[in-house]
Amino acid sequence: MSDHHKEPFKLHSPEFDQLNKGWDRRNFLTKTSLGIGALALSSLIGKSVLGTLANKMASESPSASLEQEILRALPHFAPKAKRVVYLFMSGGPSQFETFDYKPKLVDMFGQELPASVRQGQRLTGMSGSQSTLPIVPSAFKFNQHGDSRTWISELLPHTAEVVDDLCIIKSIHSEAINHDPALTFFQTGNQLPGRASIGSWLSYGLGSDNQNLPTFIVLVSKNAAKDQPLYARLWGNGFLPSEHQGVQFRAGKDPVLFLDDPDGYEGKDRKEMLDYLSRLNRLQNDAYGDPEVEARIAQYEMAYRMQTSIPEVMSTADETDEVFDMYGPDSRDPGTYAANCILARKLLEKDVKFVQLYHQGWDHHGDLPGNMIKQCKDTDQPTAAFIKDLKRRGLLEDTLVIWGGEFGRTVYSQGKLSADNYGRDHHPRCFTMWMAGAGVKPGISYGETDDFSYNIVKDPVHVHDFHATLMHIMGVDHERLTYKFQGRRFRLTDVEGKVVKAILS
Repeated sequence: MSDHHKEPFKLHSPEFDQLNKGWDRRNFLTKTSLGIGALALSSLIGKSVLGTLANKMASESPSASLEQEILRALPHFAPKAKRVVYLFMSGGPSQFETFDYKPKLVDMFGQELPASVRQGQRLTGMSGSQSTLPIVPSAFKFNQHGDSRTWISELLPHTAEVVDDLCIIKSIHSEAINHDPALTFFQTGNQLPGRASIGSWLSYGLGSDNQNLPTFIVLVSKNAAKDQPLYARLWGNGFLPSEHQGVQFRAGKDPVLFLDDPDGYEGKDRKEMLDYLSRLNRLQNDAYGDPEVEARIAQYEMAYRMQTSIPEVMSTADETDEVFDMYGPDSRDPGTYAANCILARKLLEKDVKFVQLYHQGWDHHGDLPGNMIKQCKDTDQPTAAFIKDLKRRGLLEDTLVIWGGEFGRTVYSQGKLSADNYGRDHHPRCFTMWMAGAGVKPGISYGETDDFSYNIVKDPVHVHDFHATLMHIMGVDHERLTYKFQGRRFRLTDVEGKVVKAILS
C-alpha cells in the first residue's frame, strides 16, 4: 500500500473547498440566524427535540417560523407515559378462549348462528363456502379473579394474577377481515401498505430519550408458529424520514444486521471515516436540500454508537435466577417470547420510547383448543411476569403496555366440529385487547359484546380510536401530529379517531 493510502482522512482538504462552492445570500442568512438561535436553544431543551425540529424544518415546512416548529416538536400536553411496549399477538387470538366469557353458548352447541345476529355481515371465503355456521362454546373454563372479579380463561392463570392491573377492552373493531390488511391497519392506521407505523410516528413527533439506541425497536419471537408472515413494512417509516423506522433486534451473533465491523477490520479510524462521510453528505444536503441525506447521516452516527451500546443491552449476565424463574423456562433461550420480554424491560430501562414484540401463531382455523393451549403456555407466564417486573421496578407507572392481535374469532366453528376439537374463522366486528400501566384505569373492563361476541352492544372502540388514545397517553394530539406528503397532510388516524376518555386514569 502506498504512503498516500496510509494517511488518515483529512477533515479540511481541497476536495471540500472545491465541493463547497459557497453560499448564496439566502443560505447565509438562514444558516447563520438559525444556527445562533439553535446554540442558545440547545441549553434550554434536549437534543431529542432539536433533532426532531431540524428534521421537520428540513423535510416539511422550511418556511414555518422557529416558534411554530418548536411547539409542534414538543408534546402537546403533559404525557402520562414516557414509553410504550406493544405485545402484538399476530394471527388473531380468540376472545372466546381468553377474556370474553359467554356462558350462554354452552346450551347452543351445534346450533346455526341466527340470521338476526349475523345481520348479513361479510364472511371470509373460508366461511362463505360452508353450508352451515354451527355455534361452538369455548372448551375451557372461566373463573373470576382479582378485586375486580374479572372473568379470565383457565388458559391464562398467570395473567389472572395481574388482572387488577389491566384495562381490558372487549369492544375493539375493524373493517379488515383478512390478515395482511388487518395487520397493516393496526400497525399503520391504513389497510394499504406505505404508511408510517405507530413507533415511527412517535419517534418523529417526540424524538429520542436515548442517543445510543434507536427510538423504535422490534423483537420477533423465534418460538412461534409462522402461520402468517410478518413484513418489515409493518414497522417501516413509510413517508417519514428513514431514521424513524423500527430497528429489528435478533438473537444470536448479530443482534442488528450489518452493524459489526467486517472481519479483519479493527475499526480504529471508524469515527474519522464517519466524520468525513458526514461532511460529504452535508455538502450534498446543502446543494440539493434532500431531507433523506440528514436521515442517512443520523443513521450512520447511530450505528456507530450502537456498536458500543448493543452488547451491553443484549447481555443477560446480570439477570438473577429469580428473574428467569419468574419469566419461565424459555426465558434463558434468547429470541423466545419470554426472553424478548426480558429484553424489552432492559430496553425500557434505557429509555427506548417504543418497543414492539411480535408473537405469531394465533391463526386457529382448526384444532383451536390444542393450539390455544400451546400459545398460552408460551406467552401467559412471561406476559404476566413482564407486568410484575415493570411494577416492582417502578417502570409501569410511566410505561404503557398493550396486548392484542389484528382481529378476533367467530362464534361458529370452521371445519370439523366437536366439543374439544373445532376451529374459528376471522372476526373483525368485535374482539378483545388490553392495556396496562401509565394513563389507563387498572382493573376495569370496557365495552360489551352480545351473547355471541359477534356484535358490539356498548362502547365500541375502532382501530383509529385505539391509535388516538395511545397518542393521547403519550402527550400527542393525534389531529395535530401530521406530515405533508405529495400535497396532503397525513396523520396516524387518517381523518377519524377519537380518544376513549372513559379508560384514561
